[in-house]
Amino acid sequence: MTVRQPRYSKEEFTRRGDQLYETQVRPQVEEGNHGKIVAIDIETGAFEVADEILTATDRLFERLPDAQPWIVRIGHRAVHRFGARSLRNPV
Repeated sequence: MTVRQPRYSKEEFTRRGDQLYETQVRPQVEEGNHGKIVAIDIETGAFEVADEILTATDRLFERLPDAQPWIVRIGHRAVHRFGARSLRNPV
């Protein structure tokens, strides 16, 4: 297994990923893919859409072995939900 080293600070990585998603990728993938995962190479803008993170990133690495992937769940603010969810019904 190849160990990929990040080439950008966390802040730059985030900035590039968010910018590519909002300006280039989102308009192409949003319709009909709600809840799916998109893996975006922050250097080239190439991307792959799949149901699972590993599938999307594996496909991206097949195309671009040196990719720096940014992961987004389409139509959500975060890829995963952390913490407990209230089971109480709102009144």
